[in-house]
Amino acid sequence: MSGAERPLSTVPGWIPWLLAAAITAQVAWQTSRGAPAPSAVDLPPAPSTQVLRFAGLGESAALARLAMIWLQAFDYRGDNAISYQRLDYTRLAGWLRAILATDPRSEYPLFAAARVYAEHTDPAKARLMFDFIFEAFAADPNRRWPALAHAALLAKHRLNDLPLARRYAAAIQRLTTDPSVPSWAQQMEIFILEDMNELEAAKVVLGGLLATGRIRDPEERRFLQGRLEEIEQRTKTPAKDRPR
Repeated sequence: MSGAERPLSTVPGWIPWLLAAAITAQVAWQTSRGAPAPSAVDLPPAPSTQVLRFAGLGESAALARLAMIWLQAFDYRGDNAISYQRLDYTRLAGWLRAILATDPRSEYPLFAAARVYAEHTDPAKARLMFDFIFEAFAADPNRRWPALAHAALLAKHRLNDLPLARRYAAAIQRLTTDPSVPSWAQQMEIFILEDMNELEAAKVVLGGLLATGRIRDPEERRFLQGRLEEIEQRTKTPAKDRPR
């Protein structure tokens, strides 16, 4: 057990009780079809981080989990499988931001933002989640890159916004330093630049990535070197003759 973890016996008894009560209420709400359905206006403005931390009485991680369970209760309505789409996303982002600040090591708020809330059919609401994810990523790139990578993919494939996808991919390539960050995440910007037909920029980024020495696998380096040579060849081809 790491120094940051404590036995369950040291957690005040009221926190597990409240957590269990919240889960029970959530399940009951999910299975009750006749209960009144909440609407977007039911989500109140988010409290400040100071208020949440004070309410946790020193148990910030447990309080953050409890707050996420409460927040996601708005998503589980027996009469509406996509109820999260009706939420006030400005307030939703405020709650996610406050919960993450209460427990910065939690992956729960960013996972929900990227994998649930950002996959909204309304581009404006999706972008609000992207903004939250991008802001949170900058505070801890090596741990939070998966959420931003997913946001980049959504920006590319759902919104067809290649410049935005490139911005997120470039941040991952530039700000992550942990060797465990997979190479595909570090190389996203290159492929997005190719999709944008920004071959000169792709060549610069790819050459820079190879020059850093971060790509140590010989096969991968060989693949990327071949990719760089291919891009260099394409830049020598007149624009009118390049494939679209």
